Amino acid sequence: MVAKSAWYPDLMAEVDINLTARGEQVAQPWIWRLCREFDCKVVVTKANVDSDFGWMQVRLEGATEEIQRATAWLMTTGMHVDAVQRSVGTA
Repeated sequence: MVAKSAWYPDLMAEVDINLTARGEQVAQPWIWRLCREFDCKVVVTKANVDSDFGWMQVRLEGATEEIQRATAWLMTTGMHVDAVQRSVGTA
C-alpha cells in the first residue's frame, strides 16, 4: 500500500493519451515539461518517433484536476492530442 501524499491523494485518475507530432514539434521536450510543470506521473506506454514525425501513447496518473491541467496544456502545443481511455479510482 502506498502512503498518502501530494502524489497519492484519495482520488486518483489515469488517462491514456495519444500524441502526434510533426516537423519541429518532434524535437521539443514535451515529456520533460509534463514531468516538471505538472504533479502527475507520466508513463510512456508506446512510441514511434522519427526526425520529422512521431506518435506516443502516454498514461497520466494523478489527481483528476492535475491531469486535466496537463491535458489542457498539451492541447496548446499544436500536437494532435486524443484521449484514449479514462479511469478514476481510489488509492
